[in-house]
Amino acid sequence: MHPRGDTRIRVKEASSLAEGLGGGVGLYVQDGKGSECDEAANVEVVNTGSPLGSRGRRMVWGAWRMYRAVRAARPRVAHFHDPELIPVGLALKLSGIKVVYDVHEDVPRQILGKHWISAWLRRPVAWAAEAFEWLAGRVFDGVVAATPTIARRFPDHKTVTVQNFPILAELVAPDPVPYEQRPPHFAYVGGITGIRGSREMVEATGRVGESACRLQLAGGFSPSTHGDELAGLPGWQRVVFHGWASRPEVAAILGNVRAGLVVLHPTKNYPDAYPVKMFEYMAAGLPVIASDFPLWREIVDGAGCGLLVDPQDSAAIAEAMEWLLAHPEEAEAMGRRGREAVERQYSWAPEAEKLLALYERLLR
Repeated sequence: MHPRGDTRIRVKEASSLAEGLGGGVGLYVQDGKGSECDEAANVEVVNTGSPLGSRGRRMVWGAWRMYRAVRAARPRVAHFHDPELIPVGLALKLSGIKVVYDVHEDVPRQILGKHWISAWLRRPVAWAAEAFEWLAGRVFDGVVAATPTIARRFPDHKTVTVQNFPILAELVAPDPVPYEQRPPHFAYVGGITGIRGSREMVEATGRVGESACRLQLAGGFSPSTHGDELAGLPGWQRVVFHGWASRPEVAAILGNVRAGLVVLHPTKNYPDAYPVKMFEYMAAGLPVIASDFPLWREIVDGAGCGLLVDPQDSAAIAEAMEWLLAHPEEAEAMGRRGREAVERQYSWAPEAEKLLALYERLLR
C-alpha cells in the first residue's frame, strides 16, 4: 500500500537500518516500477509485481506474491507495514523468519471511518482487526509503534515506540528566503482529504483580507474527485497546487512561506496522534496553525511555536492566518522556537537509535 518513496519506511527506517547495520536491507514493494539499487541509502528496492486493481485481489493475490518473494530471499528479519500483510507475517514466522510489525495507525479505530465498509459492518470489522492485531502482537518477534498510544495496545517487552519525527536537515532549503521577504503564502503538504481540513484551508485562504495571500498545496487528492470539489470553492483561485512533491521540492516550498497548516478534523485517531506534518513545519522553522486538540496544545503551547484553532471553522483559521501576517516578527520567533523544540526533543535521530536497538536484539 505504501509507495516506494514513503518517508517513514524508506527515507527514515530503511536508510537508518542500512547505515546502522552496514547494509543488507531490502525494501519490497508492489508497484510495477521495476527494481532498483538506492546506492545513496545502501538499500535494494525489489519490485514484486504490478499493482492489482481491486482491494480483494490485492489482499489475496498481492499478499501471496509478497510472501513468495520474501520467503525466497530468506531474510533474518521481515519487517512489514500494512495490516493486511499480517497473514503473510504469520506465514513467514512459521517458516523460521523473525517478523516485525510496524504499526502506523490505530487500525481498529481507523476502520470505523472507512467509507468503503458498510456502516453496520464497521464495528464488527474493527473488533476483528483488534483481535487479529492482539494475536500478531503476541506471535511476532517485535512491534514498532508510531505513537505511544498505539504502543499501549501491544506487549511491552517486544514493543518499541519509533515516532515519525523529522530528519533535522531534510526540509531546510539550501537558500531559504529571509522570513521578512517572503510573500504572504501558507503551506499544506500531505494527503489532501476532507478530514484533513482541505475544504476549510481553501475557504480560509479565500477569506484572508490580504489579496496576495496564497495557499501552497502539495500532495494527492483522496478520493481523486476531491480536487474537483475543492476547485468549486471561492478560495480556490488563491491556491497554488503542486501535486506530488519530492522532499527537496517540499523544502523549497516551506522555505518561501509564512506558516504551515495542519488542521485535521477531530475524527479517527487524529486527536491522539503525533502530527508528523506539524513537526516538519517546525523543523523548517515555520510557525504552525494547528487543530486545538489537547495533545497538540501541549506541543504548540509548550514550544510557543504557533496558533491553535477549531479545525472545522474556516473563519477561525483565516483569523489565525491574518494574525501571523500582521505580526511577522512574532511569527518568525514562533518558527525559531519550533525549530529549537525539534532539535531538542522531536527529531528522528533518537528514534533511529531505538529501532536499531530492536534489531540488534533480534539479530543477536
